Amino acid sequence: MRIARFSIDGNVAFGVVEEAAAPGGGPVLDIIKGHPFAEFERSGQKVPLDKVRLLPPVLPNKVVAIGRNYAEHARELGNEVPDVPVAFFKPSTSVVGPGDAIAYPSFSQEVHHEAELAVVIGRMCREVPRERARDVILGYTCANDVTARDVQRREQQWARAKGFDTACPLGPWVETDVEPSDLAIMCTVNGEQRQLGRTSEMVRSVEDLIVHITEAMTLLPGDVILTGTPAGVGPLNVGDEVAVTIEGIGTLTNKVIKRG
Repeated sequence: MRIARFSIDGNVAFGVVEEAAAPGGGPVLDIIKGHPFAEFERSGQKVPLDKVRLLPPVLPNKVVAIGRNYAEHARELGNEVPDVPVAFFKPSTSVVGPGDAIAYPSFSQEVHHEAELAVVIGRMCREVPRERARDVILGYTCANDVTARDVQRREQQWARAKGFDTACPLGPWVETDVEPSDLAIMCTVNGEQRQLGRTSEMVRSVEDLIVHITEAMTLLPGDVILTGTPAGVGPLNVGDEVAVTIEGIGTLTNKVIKRG
C-alpha cells in the first residue's frame, strides 16, 4: 500500500492512498487511526488527494545517506568505489516534502541533484542480521540528495554540502509493497532527462546497507536510509523544476528558489 502524510484544515494525519476512488475517478486518502509504525486501522474517513497538502512522508530522527554506491557515479566524479560504504548524515531540518521548494544556499554556486531510492525504517533496530533486514523496513520513497558540490569538494566533511535546509526532499509517499532490487530510477530537470539507472546497479544492496549501518547505531521508526545515486548528476538553478521518479513508487517534484 501507499501511505502518505498530509495536512488538511490545519490538521496532520497519515492516510492510505486509494486510486480512482474519489468522485470523478481521482485518488483519495483513507485516513488511518494513529501512525503507520504499528498495527493500524483505516478510519473509513476519506478525503480527495487533490484537496490536501502532501507533507514529507515521515519526519526522520536521522537520515543516513550512502555515497558512491553506484560505480558509474563514483567514476563521473573522479572517485573509486570505496571498500566499505561511505555513510554520512543529513539532518532532519534538511527534509522537505513533495511540492516544497529547494532553497538555493547562499554559500554555494554549484548545487546538484541526486535521485535516490530511500528506505523508510518501520521499527527500532540495531545489529540487524542480513536475513532479517527486510523485517525492519516499512517501505520505500523517492529522495533527492541535493548537494552543494563546490562546498563538498573544498570541505573535508559533507555536513554543510549535503545538510543545508531543504537539501533532502522526500516523497510523495511510502510504498510498502515493492521489490527494491531492480527498479528504474530517473531524474528530470524542466522535463529533460538527466539521470536514468536501475537499483540493480547499486554496489551494495538495501540489506547490506542496513546491516552495515545498524552495526554502529540504532535506527528508529521513521528513520531514512538514502541508498546512493546513479550517474548523471548535474547542476540545478533557481527556477528549475526537478523531478525524481522511481518505478513502482511515484514521482517527487520540487522547484528551486532563491534562498530568502
